[in-house]
Amino acid sequence: MSRSICSRCLSRSQFTLETSASSPLPLNTAQRAAFSTTSALAANPPKKKGPVTAKPASRQGKTLRLNKNVRESTGKPPAQGERKAFRKKIVLSNTNALEVQGLQDLNLENSSAEKLAHLEGQVLALTDAQVSALRTLDVFKPTQAWNLFRKPATVIRKETVEIAKALESAQGGEDANAKQVIKRILFGEKGSGKTVLQLQAMALALNKGWVVLHFPNGQDLTNNQTSYHPDESGKLYVQPEYTANLLKTIASANQKVLSGMQLSMKHTLPFPVQENISLSRFAEMGANNAENAHAVYIALMKELTAPSKPTTGKGQQRPPLFLGFDAIDHVMRLSKYLNSEAGLVHAHDLALVNDFTRYMTGEHALPNGGMILAAVSESNRAASETLDYLLDTKYGAKTNWAEPRFNPHTGWKAEPMPAWSPYAPFDERVGKALEKMDVQKVEGLSKAEAKGLMEYYALSGVLRGAVTERLVGEKWSLSGGGIIGELEKAAVKTRI
Repeated sequence: MSRSICSRCLSRSQFTLETSASSPLPLNTAQRAAFSTTSALAANPPKKKGPVTAKPASRQGKTLRLNKNVRESTGKPPAQGERKAFRKKIVLSNTNALEVQGLQDLNLENSSAEKLAHLEGQVLALTDAQVSALRTLDVFKPTQAWNLFRKPATVIRKETVEIAKALESAQGGEDANAKQVIKRILFGEKGSGKTVLQLQAMALALNKGWVVLHFPNGQDLTNNQTSYHPDESGKLYVQPEYTANLLKTIASANQKVLSGMQLSMKHTLPFPVQENISLSRFAEMGANNAENAHAVYIALMKELTAPSKPTTGKGQQRPPLFLGFDAIDHVMRLSKYLNSEAGLVHAHDLALVNDFTRYMTGEHALPNGGMILAAVSESNRAASETLDYLLDTKYGAKTNWAEPRFNPHTGWKAEPMPAWSPYAPFDERVGKALEKMDVQKVEGLSKAEAKGLMEYYALSGVLRGAVTERLVGEKWSLSGGGIIGELEKAAVKTRI
């Protein structure tokens, strides 16, 4: 053991014994404690640096680099208005569809109510003259399936026969005192065929030689997308561009009838007019100049609604007048236009709408007979509490509210007349406009009418398989009881 202890160890032990027994350590000797709170010892120990590695050498050669979100268009950008024109493009024929053999036309021979009653449930084609005039009047809609068939055709339903009877009563025959003015508003579910009924009414009126005037969409009058300015009185607002376009459609669609009529009254116009000018040429003069369009429109309507004078000379006979208005719900409330005080202009303060409502109320007479046929849009319905209430009460008054009506919640029960909401203001101007208007609800096709329409689908080659009673019942039920728009989707547009 003594050999394992070196001299250094002995000297260290001896120094320890001596210092413990003597006085404290010298000042230059560090004292040791059980623990320490110095910053040097409390800090985290420095991290060890890893071995230094050299960066990999850059890759030699060509690399593929793609720029993100950079797309180069090689095609020509669409011109101004091209997209809107494509969206509203109307295609009325399909050369790939089969030609239906034995298809009758909705001509003058088939325009009588008696003839149409025998053709109920069958599909009749529109003539070329009708298609040209109706296209000008903008009656065809892009959502309708005209592009699936060889030529435009429409199914004759019970509502078509009723409209034909109304046109005959309005015309009155040879007795001038028997002429009437039929005023009617169509409403119903979306796709029930309200616009097509208006189309059929216009086709029948054109066959009879009537003058047809049509507002294709009430929203175009009230959405603040056309120029306007107050008239001389400051109470109404004129839309010159829209009025000029309306005169153009009237002159083009009724060119044959208007060319045979001449001016019979003197009018205050901002430009000179020849005395024996035809009404067709007169309407074109207003269409070519938007500044004079409103004055020409007022004078033209006075000429068309003047009493007929067939014995005074050529060009003085006035035929009945057909006034159509689609999506009339948009003009039964405030418009988007602003007045001088930055307030919303009521739609009835627009000159064209005001003139149309005067025919509805009877302030402007139709001495030669005629029909006012308006429709409520459901695909783009405008909020009008007064219109909804009046439609419901007028339709209920026709069906007698005291009789039992079917309610899905209560069953067959006599329901009370709907009450007006006390929190919504009643629009007196809308109430006055609808006071003398009849209301007709357009419902679905009957099973016999649906069968005739589906047989036309099969003959055109767009419906495969035989049209059986079971298939007709199935599609009729799936379409909500013969709603023609849903029936079209279920039978033609749906592919499984």
